[in-house]
Amino acid sequence: MQDGREIGGIGVVMQLRAYLAQAALPANGRLPPERDLASELGVSRAELRKALAALEAEGKLWRHVGKGTFLGNRPLDATTDVAGLVQRTNPAEVVKARLALEPEIARIAAVSATPGQIAQMRECLARAREAETWRQYEMWDNQFHRTIGEATQNTLLLGLLDTLSAVRRAVSWGRLRGERPRPPPDHHSFAEHEAVVAAIEDRDMNGAAASMRLHLLAVERNLLERPYFEDQQASSMPRTRAGGF
Repeated sequence: MQDGREIGGIGVVMQLRAYLAQAALPANGRLPPERDLASELGVSRAELRKALAALEAEGKLWRHVGKGTFLGNRPLDATTDVAGLVQRTNPAEVVKARLALEPEIARIAAVSATPGQIAQMRECLARAREAETWRQYEMWDNQFHRTIGEATQNTLLLGLLDTLSAVRRAVSWGRLRGERPRPPPDHHSFAEHEAVVAAIEDRDMNGAAASMRLHLLAVERNLLERPYFEDQQASSMPRTRAGGF
């Protein structure tokens, strides 16, 4: 009987994984209420809660009493600290911080990434190329960089990356991505991301770090060469956020 319950529990976790893979929820998207999700999966709410707890322990989702269940890692508790950083920084500083951290994360990932994580990186690349909007591109771009962080198998580094990413997503970027509704086919990040993954797959530590650095330097160059950014830096008027970087 014990073994039967364990097998059943594993089955519900697998059902939930399959549901999340097909649901195409956005990053940090909220899952349906437990009652609806249990009905859709054909399981009891008790079974569903155990499966949710298992995926939460893996960092695949997080739950907040009264608000619901969300994809991804639980946001930082120090929300006010992040908000304060956002008020005191700017896009140029964000890119400099990324240059200091992410090449070394890529270097470590080249040694410790699992085949499954490398496959996830490639999935992110493919989805980013297929993106119909900047928002979709940004979601897969964020997931790509986080997967590299996960591949370090280092909780502290991943926490630092999550903090930087939270600030990056909140900082105002003005109209830096231009008027295009989606990334162009020749968007610089596509080839640069490919080079990063190729180096990680080859277990080339120096190549992974160098490729990530070249990518972020291109981001920085693209940022600082925009006249609008310079105008915004000199202006005290509020700015609207846009992504693609």
